[in-house]
Amino acid sequence: RFRKRKTLSVDPKVCAGCRTCEVICSLTHEGSVDMERSRIYIKSDTFKGSFIPVICHQCSDAPCYEACPESAIEIDPLSGLVLIRQEDCTGCRSCEKACPFKAIRFDPQKKKAFKCDLCQGETQCVHWCPVNALGVTEYGGVIPK
Repeated sequence: RFRKRKTLSVDPKVCAGCRTCEVICSLTHEGSVDMERSRIYIKSDTFKGSFIPVICHQCSDAPCYEACPESAIEIDPLSGLVLIRQEDCTGCRSCEKACPFKAIRFDPQKKKAFKCDLCQGETQCVHWCPVNALGVTEYGGVIPK
């Protein structure tokens, strides 16, 4: 079966490394500025002067979904988003290891995995990026069994 899915898109050539996306993400999800709890983060190479936002790609094959032994990761049937249900996450970090993009993070205080949920359709990082390095792209993909 196929599902429509949306994901963040990134233009690393445009990204200025300002980290506004991290600030907005942590404020939106955590209520405070905490770069370690941002669902998007900037990987920088100071020698090259390059900045690459690391994002969840909402993979069509969803290796994080397949890797979760607790079934704490779901694929929302309406939005197609791959989401981590915090109440079911045991913090085993299997999803984090399975993510090919290193986009799943771990909160050592809450002992839970977390990742981008596209702000449930209101992508704040895209809205606030001052250089328009971020966007939203829609794809079709296969639903994992």
